[in-house]
Amino acid sequence: MKGIVARHDQQQVKDLGGGVTRRVLSHNDQLMAVEVAFETGSEGAVHTHEHVQCSYVLSGRFLYSVEGEAAELKTGDSIVVPSGLPHGTVCLEKGVLLDIFTPQRKDFL
Repeated sequence: MKGIVARHDQQQVKDLGGGVTRRVLSHNDQLMAVEVAFETGSEGAVHTHEHVQCSYVLSGRFLYSVEGEAAELKTGDSIVVPSGLPHGTVCLEKGVLLDIFTPQRKDFL
């Protein structure tokens, strides 16, 4: 197979503290998929990076902010964050985000 297969149950879960865990899924140099699970009230602190990021809400509710503007996202919603913009999230209801990055986040490996 020429594609990259990542078996969910074989991918390591990293505890980021504060009720947040991260599981890196399929990736190559240009693209990375990451599953991030949040407990209610936990936060993804405001930060920036060079990568373009798309976050898709698999479950739960989140208050997502980009450059100081906030939007509430629920299951099925998504957001794209351009490179270099400050962004973060607060989990309003326990849930999971699927974050897609281009290029891949080498700091997650």
